[in-house]
Amino acid sequence: MSELADPYDFDDVTRHLDPAGFADLLVGYCLDVQTDQQVLVRSTTLAAPLLLELQRAILARDAWCFLRVELPGEAAAFYRNARDHQLDNYPPLAFEEARRINATVGIQAPDDVRALAGVDPELMTRAARGRREVREQMLTKRWCSTLWPTPASAALAGMDLDDFARFVAGALFLDRPDPVGGWRELRQFQAALIERVSRASEIRIEADGTDLRLDVSRRTWVNSDGKRNMPSGEVFTGPHESSATGRIRFTVPSAPAGVDVRGVELEFRDGEVMAATAEHGEEYLRRALATDDGARRLGELGIGTNYGIDRAIGAILFDEKIGGTVHVALGRSYPETGGKNVSALHWDLICDLREGGRITADGVPIQEDGHFRL
Repeated sequence: MSELADPYDFDDVTRHLDPAGFADLLVGYCLDVQTDQQVLVRSTTLAAPLLLELQRAILARDAWCFLRVELPGEAAAFYRNARDHQLDNYPPLAFEEARRINATVGIQAPDDVRALAGVDPELMTRAARGRREVREQMLTKRWCSTLWPTPASAALAGMDLDDFARFVAGALFLDRPDPVGGWRELRQFQAALIERVSRASEIRIEADGTDLRLDVSRRTWVNSDGKRNMPSGEVFTGPHESSATGRIRFTVPSAPAGVDVRGVELEFRDGEVMAATAEHGEEYLRRALATDDGARRLGELGIGTNYGIDRAIGAILFDEKIGGTVHVALGRSYPETGGKNVSALHWDLICDLREGGRITADGVPIQEDGHFRL
């Protein structure tokens, strides 16, 4: 490989995480790519082994693969150089691409997890608003998000690269003889959980510093079984937009756009955030809440079920799936849940319930201390 595509020893990853098996899982189980479909693949140069195997797997299905590979520093350079109209709008080609592709896979493979930490959050907010139509168009197609281990993401997780690759393989069930069978088993468990929560009108979350009530009546719960996120392991819905009442403390740190945010506490009344504090990153929190009118309301309630993920690693894709946690998202709803909140923001925040927390459905416990009671 070229020096650009080989900034670290890929052997530290591939000895635990087989890129060919990973690609087959994404192309087959997650995206179900069909003949003549056009598949857009986005990542960085650090995911080269997986990108090449994805190209192989997509072509093997008589489909077309389009690689969009980001260079180190490219995103931060955009914000340094973009003019006002380039922040507040989108290029027509981007929308046309989103309209014509059949499926897309996004692979997190950062060379620097703090690359955007020095960027003015207002610039990122403007760009998110400006590209809303492109984003909405992309969400109408089959899509999947995943992660390829890099030295930067391993360091954020507090592991060496070898151990982190092993951890990722376990979270994706790729350390099992039959990964797809593992995801089907989880789907069955989550179906039973959905059968229970779908009958409930009110979900209540209780923990230290947390007592939040949400109306979920007549809303649809989604079984997230690895078809969109890989790894997955959650059931989620869109609570009624005016229902959130009470307080919630998020005990798992968050790092949106590389900004360290910890100790967030929110107080809700009639569905809207009335008070917000953070032990660290409060300025980012306040700017996020000011994104637009929908940013102060909840667009998602999710319950984590993946016990193969036993610790937070600083990547929301993994952290929100931790078995024994619950998360809510400020901002945009997923339309398939029946949620109606509209926003350029969708920020998942996680509350760990494994020590002294519980979830009740119409007053009946369904999870206590991180263990389900179905």
